[in-house]
Amino acid sequence: MTINRNDRHSISATGTARPARTVRSAFVKPILFVAGAALVAGCTATGGSETGSTTATGAGGSSTAAAASPADITADLAAMTKKDVAKIAPTRLADGLVPPTNRWFTGLVFGDQPQPVFPMPLSAALTDQGFALGLPNVTASEKTIMGGNNPQIQVPLGAASMKVTAYDTLSVTSTYSDAGGKTLGSVILVQGSPFVTYTAAADQSIALEPIFKSTSTANTFTTTVDGHEYGLVVGNGATVDDAGKVTLPAGSTMTLYGAPDGGTVESLAALAADPVVSTSVDHAVNGDTVSTTLKYVTANGGDTAIVPMAGQAVDGGDGDTSKGTGTYASIYGTMDLYTGSSLTTTAPVTEPSSELDLSELSDEDKTALIEQIKTDTASIDFAASATDTYFGGKMLYRAANLLTLAEQLGVTDAATTLRTGITGELDKWLNPAGCQTAATKCFVYDENIKSMIGLEASFGSDELNDHHFHYGYILYAAAVVAKGDAALVEKWAPVADLLAADIASAQATADFPQYRNFDPYSGHAWASGSSPFADGNNQESSSESVNAWNALALWEQVRGNTDLYNQAVWMMSVEANSAKLYWTNTDLSEFPAFTHKIAALNWGGKRDYATWFSPEPGAMLGIQLIPMGSYSTYLAGDADRIKANLAEAAQGGYGVQFGEYMVQYLALADPAAARSELANLPAEIDNGTTKSYVMAYVFSRGDASGS
Repeated sequence: MTINRNDRHSISATGTARPARTVRSAFVKPILFVAGAALVAGCTATGGSETGSTTATGAGGSSTAAAASPADITADLAAMTKKDVAKIAPTRLADGLVPPTNRWFTGLVFGDQPQPVFPMPLSAALTDQGFALGLPNVTASEKTIMGGNNPQIQVPLGAASMKVTAYDTLSVTSTYSDAGGKTLGSVILVQGSPFVTYTAAADQSIALEPIFKSTSTANTFTTTVDGHEYGLVVGNGATVDDAGKVTLPAGSTMTLYGAPDGGTVESLAALAADPVVSTSVDHAVNGDTVSTTLKYVTANGGDTAIVPMAGQAVDGGDGDTSKGTGTYASIYGTMDLYTGSSLTTTAPVTEPSSELDLSELSDEDKTALIEQIKTDTASIDFAASATDTYFGGKMLYRAANLLTLAEQLGVTDAATTLRTGITGELDKWLNPAGCQTAATKCFVYDENIKSMIGLEASFGSDELNDHHFHYGYILYAAAVVAKGDAALVEKWAPVADLLAADIASAQATADFPQYRNFDPYSGHAWASGSSPFADGNNQESSSESVNAWNALALWEQVRGNTDLYNQAVWMMSVEANSAKLYWTNTDLSEFPAFTHKIAALNWGGKRDYATWFSPEPGAMLGIQLIPMGSYSTYLAGDADRIKANLAEAAQGGYGVQFGEYMVQYLALADPAAARSELANLPAEIDNGTTKSYVMAYVFSRGDASGS
């Protein structure tokens, strides 16, 4: 049974060989992109000369030329077919910026009207005339946990237009202009910050709604709306009169913020007076943990307030961060407040893998498995394989896992057939010039949207939807088949490296954004390319996202690129940790009205027990399991929770859509029970796997006694 998803925009209530190549440059710190320029946050890029002559002044007051792509990426792009195929285009983005698709703030950039965004712990709504912000009023019902846009503080600027003029790893800057094109000022939104700062570019007065009243702290004002207390701090000559009107000379600032529960406006006033101007992220893989360090640079170099995502493990050992007073409510649970210039979170390592451990299989199990491998190999018709990037990629993934099993168990004829077939298919998909003569099974580079797009598209991949899902399957197959074959690695590298850069470029360049899909603050990826939703961006299949980073790691491993391999391990581990925190094993104790075990579709502003393609309980869990590879042991660890999730999802047994994956999931908790359910798999196995692989997965978890 195949996935039959509807268009992902249908729901929202509110190759030829080439000369030897050098390994690509090491990971470098991210760059704050501004219109026509790149404002370095932290340190300058290393590994790629700077290029370009157009510059602009960014939030931090400095400017530099736009960053160049690494030399290999530039060479790869030169060989690619170029074609304008994307069905989206930015409508509110300054010239010179790479379109920021698949971000938490993407809704500001695309579409007829800007959409609300959720920089946690706030919501923000920007229009051409001004902006609004607010803390969420979190509510829950049977199938939804809602935060949503809450525009309690209104900032009417009298502007005529707004566009995004800068962004970096955790922040976005939008600039407002009047009807004559004169710049009025800019506002910066920052993930993990309760502060929103507006910097005036011209003299102006703003009548905030509601009125803020003075406090005992100088230049600090407050108001309360529906139980939420908000603060206002002005600086660089700005003043607030008794009627609440803010007068801003050019260059002055006002910072608005939400006070934490259990805290006060005054407790954050000194931090608010030193606005955040740029951000960056560092990561590391250390033994059995990975770390993510969120770094915030302020105008005066001081500390700021940092609010990490709920549930993340904060490492307080670096001495830079201290626990603050108060918390913030969110749809993901209570968020703690910290003070410092950086904050580090940790997650357990999830090891990349492409092989099951079959060393302990009994002779009986091996015999049964070998016969099934022969049957499944005979059923694969490469000539009739799917031609779109999603289902075509899943077919390659399925065949690659079957190949691995055949080689592990010495099924030589099947292995030869599979290796030949997969190689032939990947020769098509990974041919830089493939789209010059073919209409499907090939990629082009769209220079306008700055992305690799496969022909034919599926599920809106030509709207930049789901690229990590699709390309993960293809990169996985390429890594498995090319392992140990230097000639194949070299042959496929030009396109495969570009697919990797498309979804996870280590640095922001003129050709690709940094980490297109992956959000280091949230700890997971976002799937929608243009995010045309009032509830922010979203991701449904957490497991396909983990699969993407596993595939990326395996590809970088065969490429011999240690830096990008480590980056992929970091992304994979953080995503796997978040998959359990926010999807499969999520703590719902703060939301008793939400009556389900998992959250199947997570957004910036809400969480749903829903999918894009089916209302069935099995779909809710199944989409968090596919494609259940050898690395999917990250889902293990709580047998009772696995059984509870399955009790809800498979009430009528495992002969349903995704039933094969649910049996594999059961094997993580009860191998003996999973073995007994192998006789009850769906009549038609999902096209991302085979009965052979399901059997092998279950067998590898223990013998018939469950040991």
